[in-house]
Amino acid sequence: MRIVIVLTVLVLASTNVQAQDVAAGETSFKKCLPCHAVGSDAKNKVGPELNGLDGRKSGAVPDFSYSDANKNSNITWSQATFSEYIKDPRAKIPGTKMVFPGIKNEKEIGDLWSYLTQFDAKGNVKK
Repeated sequence: MRIVIVLTVLVLASTNVQAQDVAAGETSFKKCLPCHAVGSDAKNKVGPELNGLDGRKSGAVPDFSYSDANKNSNITWSQATFSEYIKDPRAKIPGTKMVFPGIKNEKEIGDLWSYLTQFDAKGNVKK
């Protein structure tokens, strides 16, 4: 019985350590702000607006001029594809116009994903 309790405590503790932090993700998003927007007033900038990112096809934002590489990448954005991409955009999509050195820290990537995915396609915070 003690082993089960100890294992349960360890699992719960490790889950909390890995928990994604929306506020930290918002802070991390400041690195993205020069090129991207998110929220109810988001507009395309140098990069496309990022509302409704989870489940969206790459190259799908209306009125944004994507590179052929991005349009033809056949990516559907998910936490896994975003995590790979944001570490090194040019490695994930060779020929992308995105000039960004990447984010390598897994916790920061998770926090950023958590922040971005709180917005639906219209830029409203999901309830």
